[in-house]
Amino acid sequence: MRQVTIALSKGRLTKYSVDLFKKCGIECEGLTADTRKLIIESKNSDYRFLLVKPSDVPTYVEYGIADVGIAGKDTIMESKTSVYEMLDLGFGKCSVCIAGFEQSAKKNITANSLRVATKYPNIAKEYFMEKENIEIIKLNGSVELAPLLGLSDVILDIVETGITLKENGLIILERVCDVSARVIVNRVSLKIKLYEINELLLKIKQVIKEEEEQA
Repeated sequence: MRQVTIALSKGRLTKYSVDLFKKCGIECEGLTADTRKLIIESKNSDYRFLLVKPSDVPTYVEYGIADVGIAGKDTIMESKTSVYEMLDLGFGKCSVCIAGFEQSAKKNITANSLRVATKYPNIAKEYFMEKENIEIIKLNGSVELAPLLGLSDVILDIVETGITLKENGLIILERVCDVSARVIVNRVSLKIKLYEINELLLKIKQVIKEEEEQA
């Protein structure tokens, strides 16, 4: 069996991804060990895991450094990379939303000129593509701060519980789309390692099926 390299994001999806591979029968103690290693192999060396920044997962897969990756749909949409999206894993669920102040909700969304603060400029541009005079402000930190300080009219961000919005006096104005963790595959790898990747996908599908039956 040829080794399959899998890119995993460090962050909110890590635990779910590791649990998934455990259920698939893939033994890899290194993924749960207290270590700073970024490249970890499974016990039988059939799989190699790369621990990378979430936004980098699609890039590693697109360029063939990783054959397979697990990333949020929002990350995939923003990256605009050329990869195959194979499976919806159903975990890491949240929504991409437009949020702002309640009292200016109607004005903000219908105004001819609108400033949008976001970590996802590509998603924002596509969503607002029919509106004129839209200024997209790229931020890397807490975008909720932008409307509070007058930097933007609204924000576009992922919302899981909505607690952060509520605590800062913001509400959801529009829901752009729902997102969750997805399995992505490199286009060339799917041809070269078709058997190995299909075997992995079948294991994952079986785990998903069993969990759905138990729910």
